[in-house]
Amino acid sequence: MNKQDTGLQRRLGLGLLTLYGLGTTVGAGIYVLVGKVAGRAGEFAPVSFLLAAALAGFTAWSYAELSSRFPKSAGEAVYVSQGFAQPALAIIVGLLVIATGVVSSATLAQGFAGYFGQLVAVPGWLASLGVVVVLVAVACWGIGESVVIASLLTLVEVGGLFMVIWAGRETLMDPGAVWTVLTPPLQAVPWAGVLGGSFLAFFAFIGFEDIVNVAEEVKDERRTLPAAIGLTLAITAVLYLAVAAVAVHAMTPAELAASPAPLVEIFEHRTGAPGTVLTLIGTFAVVNGALIQIIMAARVLYGMASQGWVPKALAAIHPRTRTPVVATVLIGGVVLVFALAGELEVLAETTTVFILAVFAMVNGALFQIKRRGPAPSGSLTVPLWAPAMGAVTSTVFLVLTLIDLLGVSL
Repeated sequence: MNKQDTGLQRRLGLGLLTLYGLGTTVGAGIYVLVGKVAGRAGEFAPVSFLLAAALAGFTAWSYAELSSRFPKSAGEAVYVSQGFAQPALAIIVGLLVIATGVVSSATLAQGFAGYFGQLVAVPGWLASLGVVVVLVAVACWGIGESVVIASLLTLVEVGGLFMVIWAGRETLMDPGAVWTVLTPPLQAVPWAGVLGGSFLAFFAFIGFEDIVNVAEEVKDERRTLPAAIGLTLAITAVLYLAVAAVAVHAMTPAELAASPAPLVEIFEHRTGAPGTVLTLIGTFAVVNGALIQIIMAARVLYGMASQGWVPKALAAIHPRTRTPVVATVLIGGVVLVFALAGELEVLAETTTVFILAVFAMVNGALFQIKRRGPAPSGSLTVPLWAPAMGAVTSTVFLVLTLIDLLGVSL
């Protein structure tokens, strides 16, 4: 049997891959984050989301070109290896990406246990165990099947945002109302708030990068990967802009900032209907996020094994499902250990530092690669200033995040 018959199976087209990207980007966090952004930017929160999308776009461009040049699993590790010719640094980057996936999945599994415990009287540890086992089984089942399930859950998540947008549709149909929240006056105070809000909003766009780690299961990967990254970022930006515009017209910035579930309150206030459905959608978002993070981390581990950076046994492919079962089960086991270990808040916050550090190195890698020569024929090419701006943006956000985590006053 040749390598084509035993490797990962290319089953993902542009539609499924874009839904996969949306599933990992549009998570449960946006249901709270809109309020926090409004707390800083006030009625101009939509501008914060637009600015954050533009800043995230520099790094998205870098990922788009690199995925077109090197469509491999363990994408970030491969990019850094190609850019800096330092295998040790590439291994560190790969492990950081895996760590973010593991900790995120474990945190989401705990979150699911909290939701599920309100519906069914079961111990939290049992709910966490059950959801992780089910998600690992789905991830092992097949890339097509697991991404279809993730895509259906993504449609449910996005449907929740559309419910909020529909509830506030009168605002979006009023050009004057929309123009008001998109045009802050040229004064220092409102723009300081917009910039502060964009720092928070930036984290709502993290997730598009996970697309590159299923590269070896994508059809026409050199075209499909960059297109899916671009579509994910664009669709996410439009959704967030619409939701933010509805939010700041429905409630005051202070009310949005103080609410633990602002979108649920907006829906209830505008429609008079209970927000139970939106709360349930939050549960689906938690499950979907955990599934996608397990798939992503397993592919990174598989890709690193394929490159010879970790034991080759982790690159084993099941002959029937054509999935990296060994890597997936190992990732699931580690997720379960963390999920049952207890408080993960500090670790979950630290994963943001890992992601931003990876962003900075990936942008730097592309900058180095582009300086050495032109892109291969057929690969997407972005301007040299794109990775330069991406590196600067990621580094600034990394420093600000560290300052925030350490509680340092500026």
